[in-house]
Order: sequence, then structure tokens, then C-alpha cells
Amino acid sequence: MIRNTPQAPAALGPGSDFPSLWPAFLPSICGGAILCCFPLCAAVWTIQSQRLENWVWAEDTSYVPTAVPWSPEHQMQRLQVTRKLLETEEQAAFPLGGTPPRYVYLASNHSNKWGHPRGYRIQMLSFAGEPLPQNSSMERAFSWGRYQLAVTQRKEEEPSSTSIYNLNDPWTPTVDFTDFINNETIAGQDLVAWVTAGFLHIPHAEDIPNTVTVGNGVGFFLRPYNFFDQDPSFDSPDSVYFRGDQDAGACEVNPMACLPQAAACAPDLPAFSHGGFSHS
Repeated sequence: MIRNTPQAPAALGPGSDFPSLWPAFLPSICGGAILCCFPLCAAVWTIQSQRLENWVWAEDTSYVPTAVPWSPEHQMQRLQVTRKLLETEEQAAFPLGGTPPRYVYLASNHSNKWGHPRGYRIQMLSFAGEPLPQNSSMERAFSWGRYQLAVTQRKEEEPSSTSIYNLNDPWTPTVDFTDFINNETIAGQDLVAWVTAGFLHIPHAEDIPNTVTVGNGVGFFLRPYNFFDQDPSFDSPDSVYFRGDQDAGACEVNPMACLPQAAACAPDLPAFSHGGFSHS
């Protein structure tokens, strides 16, 4: 089954009104294609940055031969952080089964207080396994499966990595994802990151009566990378302290008391009672 449910992100500009903890650079995950041939499933998700100018950086470590300071006639291998700007779509396309940089992130042209560009890291957790052989006559219909991650220019004519019509005629596909990667520049552009995640589940006795979820996670993390000036959880206290002579229902004493008014997503439950418990 191939399914595609892309959604266009809302426009976001410098004057947009968003809560303070919502970054202006925050990417949006717009859905993607899902291919399931039990027991193997793979999905490609699109992440669209909400700013028009972004850069893709890759960071990793490498060993550098260095003379031993106290024994110059000997050498040692010292780990060194490497940083590379990926400037073209080919450089930012990482084939499945390859060895991508351990850190890949999209950065804006704004900096935090430490002078580092604000961005978001794409941390991949699970992979789909071997893709269709490229010599298969059907492979072009599922060519997004070649990549675990690819970053391309955002274009209105490239809204999704596949099409519902690819299922009907995979030999002459309506959309071939490899056409998106044509060596265009991605430096300072409006970008889309295409992330492929998948898993393999072979049924076994321990699936009865319920399949265990621990260890069977699939997906990826979209993590702030130098976006904040410090750990943002410092602004989210995990406890509320008040004295006996204070009103626990007052917002200035107990911030949680005003949560239903402050959070639009808090449920508005009607009054009810059940088994001696009442809520009003």
C-alpha cells in the first residue's frame, strides 16, 4: 500500500505571532509515503523549514595524526570534530546502507547568544532495510527508498516523494523521487528534508497475545540544535510549592491552576460523577 498525505505548512514570517517557546525556524512535518510489504515497512516523511534561507551542516569526528608532546618521535591519533557545509542536493543525499555523518542539521541565518546558528538536528533512529534493486523495472516508483535522508530545494511542483498513481502503474511512475535530486544548490534556500524510516518485524511466539513495543520503535528525532541559549526545560518547573496560608487556586501562587485558561489544548470537561467521585 502506498499512501501520501502531504499538507502545506502555514506561512510564517518575521512578524508572525507565535508563543515564545515556538521557534520561528520550527520545521513542519507534513506527512509522507508509506510502503508496507509485511513484515517490512518503510515511510518517508517530509520536513519543511518555515524560513526561506537555510543551510545544511554535517558534523562528525575523524582521527588526526598528532605528535606526542612529551615524546615527539611517536604519533598518536587524536579525535577531532569536523564540520562541513553541504552545498548541493547530491552532497545532502545519503543512500540507505551508507554511512551518513552522525550529526546533520538545518541552520538558519540567526544565532543564539553564543554565536552559533540556530537550527534543528535530524537524528535518525531506524532504517528500512535493503531497498528494491535499481535494476528492477518497478524501482523508480519507490526510488525514495534509496535514501535514508535527502535534502532538496522546496518547490511547489515537488510536494511529495511519490504519487497515489504510482501504485497503478509502477513501471512508468507519475513521480520519480530521484528527479528531485539534480545537483541544485541548497545553501541559503528554502529546504525540504526527506527522511526514510522503517522496521522489520518477523512474527514469533512472544507476539501472542500482544506484540511487544519495547525495542520495536521506528522513526526519527527532530531536535533543537543551538536553537536555544540553554536547556529550555529550565523554564518548565516540575513542582509547585505553596504554603498552607496561601490560596492554591490563585494563579500567582500556583501556575498550574490557570492551565485550562492558558492552554488552548486543555480539555473542557463537563461536570460528572461516578462511583463516589465527582468533578465539577
